[in-house]
Amino acid sequence: MHLHFDNRLLAELPGDPLTGPHVRQVQGALWSSVTPTAVRAPRVLAWSREVADQLGLTAPDIDDPQFAQVFGGNGLLRGMAPYATNYGGHQFGNWAGQLGDGRAISLGEVIAADGSRQELQLKGAGPTPYSRFADGRAVLRSSIREFLCSEAMAHLGVPTTRALCLLGTGEDVVRDMFYDGHAAPEPGAVVCRVAPSFLRFGHFELPASRGDTALLRQLVDFTISRDFPHLDGPVSEARDAAWFAEVCTRTATLMAHWMRVGFVHGVMNTDNLSITGLTIDYGPYGWIDDFDLDWTPNTTDAQGRRYRFGWQPQVAFWNLSRLAGALSPLFTDAAPLQAALQGYADAYAAADKINTAAKLGLAECRAEDLSLMADLRNLLRAAEVDMALFFRGLGEDPPGAEALDALHDAFYDDAKYHAHADAFRQWLQRYALRCAQDGDESARRARMRAANPRYVLRNYLAQEAIDRAHAGDLGGVHDLLEVLRRPYDDQPGREGFARKRPDWARTKAGCSMLSCSS
Repeated sequence: MHLHFDNRLLAELPGDPLTGPHVRQVQGALWSSVTPTAVRAPRVLAWSREVADQLGLTAPDIDDPQFAQVFGGNGLLRGMAPYATNYGGHQFGNWAGQLGDGRAISLGEVIAADGSRQELQLKGAGPTPYSRFADGRAVLRSSIREFLCSEAMAHLGVPTTRALCLLGTGEDVVRDMFYDGHAAPEPGAVVCRVAPSFLRFGHFELPASRGDTALLRQLVDFTISRDFPHLDGPVSEARDAAWFAEVCTRTATLMAHWMRVGFVHGVMNTDNLSITGLTIDYGPYGWIDDFDLDWTPNTTDAQGRRYRFGWQPQVAFWNLSRLAGALSPLFTDAAPLQAALQGYADAYAAADKINTAAKLGLAECRAEDLSLMADLRNLLRAAEVDMALFFRGLGEDPPGAEALDALHDAFYDDAKYHAHADAFRQWLQRYALRCAQDGDESARRARMRAANPRYVLRNYLAQEAIDRAHAGDLGGVHDLLEVLRRPYDDQPGREGFARKRPDWARTKAGCSMLSCSS
């Protein structure tokens, strides 16, 4: 097994003069050297062949005992120089100060087989200087969820960090899953995450909050050079403005993708938003079953619902505003920052129009089509309709009032189905008239199949895989990974993975809401 490391972040950004995992406030530095904590019996539980291929790793490499030792945290390859990065963040709307990689340890930056630069990061590999009061470990249930969702999102076409592998540690980790005083041991695990960059909004907020403009300047220059090379050039406000504008548009694109597929991040703090526009940090996320703009999967957010499904685009704008404030010492005039924020709103509106046309199978989105979609969403919410099943089913048959019978299975409540049937038929008739204006039925169906997945990582499916894994059977993880590789295909024989949420999962832990306990 050979990987070529080229650790630019360590070479070009200042590091902490102290080493080791003891907790401390780290000033004037963007990273700290720290070694993963060895585990008793690392074992590969699952791996992504697509990510392995990108890195130039083969199945024999994965099977080599050295692989489990390295990616379980028990050893290092030549060129690896493990570290944790230093950042702050706004959590649930409040400034939280220094946060940092509390249970993530980067092994270094690899030049992959395809020529790209990819950072390898172990999540759950032990304490770092930023672990605060925690142990830096992760449990199997959350690690399975992160591994599966990273890959599921990539195959859906959503910008995301990836996951190379999932390893069991052979050790238990004690967690209080619901923060209710009932801590218990659970199997431990480590996920190797892969991304061109793990820099977050919070990396820029922390030096700005401390008045360290020189460090902020250095970080911005590095980020543009490494992660936005097409914008690289002499330092100028115009260059920096172009960079921030692209951060805004990438974030808008990401939010539009989340809304298109029904993904709810669950904890959109500024330290959990990627500067490169990737989905990052799969914690208490969830997938919309019945269409509910107010739903959040995070127990911590159960009262305020700050990070609910329908509010995600607005939260992203708020977070970008905090980032703009952090960058403001580098600008003599706030106008470019304000223009970039307006660019976010414009880019999201444009992406929403594209999504509307794609999800409804229209050749283009007209102004009246936004009203058509808004009316549909109101109906879906009022009648408790499964988002994925409805949109996929809508593209299966010719549009019209008579199509409602074929969509019956997408409804969770028969009484609500009958109560809203007339309204749905009226909407379906409007939709049929609109589709007739385009005139190409086969093109409509093709557009809808490309935008509306048959398979998403429903919460109950993930929980079933987790339950089987806790019983020693990893077949559920492997089966889900295979299905999620082709989310837009019908996959005969795997229809069971495309069913709506069963009644037992409505309130079951792990299926309805989750915590940040691991």
